[in-house]
Amino acid sequence: MTSTYQPSMFDLGGDAGGPDAPGVGALAGHIQRHHLTAGAWVDVLPGWLHGSDAVFEALLGIDWRADRRQMYDTVVDVPRLLRWFGADETLPHPALTEAKAQLNTHYEAELREEFVTAGMCLYRDGRDSVAWHGDTLGRSARHDTMVAIVSLGSPRHLSLRPRAGGHDTVRFPLGHGDLIVMGGSCQRTWEHAILKTARPVGPRISVQFRPVDVA
Repeated sequence: MTSTYQPSMFDLGGDAGGPDAPGVGALAGHIQRHHLTAGAWVDVLPGWLHGSDAVFEALLGIDWRADRRQMYDTVVDVPRLLRWFGADETLPHPALTEAKAQLNTHYEAELREEFVTAGMCLYRDGRDSVAWHGDTLGRSARHDTMVAIVSLGSPRHLSLRPRAGGHDTVRFPLGHGDLIVMGGSCQRTWEHAILKTARPVGPRISVQFRPVDVA
């Protein structure tokens, strides 16, 4: 694909292996928790992964796939490109391996299981999106689970709304190494989405760490 991505003026970090190689900062004392309703919460830390532009460019070259899914009586293109890394696969950049390890350490007391997988989505422009949903695969349909997302590339809004209604939609602009962690009952009692936009936006990659080894 032809990238129209504009790097961030504030993103620090150099080539992999150099003194300013991409990596993650500290979580304790920096990440901010936002309490929602029904026991749901969201932790947010802008710019957690420094050198994210280099990671973004590296991930553009992985083997992305286009998917098609049944929608009522027809089969439609999924409006984003996908790549899933299972528990036994090496992540495509060492900064992501570091990120997963630090997330597991920081959330050890709150996680039922460690983050083991990394699902990746490439949103090529504002026409790419993901509809309202909660990650309720397997046991997470009945028990609380956590999803940690590292966002790379051009910012897009992650929108959240309660499944029961009666509450305004919450939006977080995510890009350039920002981290958001959805925890508590968030996957069961709230939904989240990346909505289409007519604004001119560049490509964004979302890396979703989960404790469930299900694609």
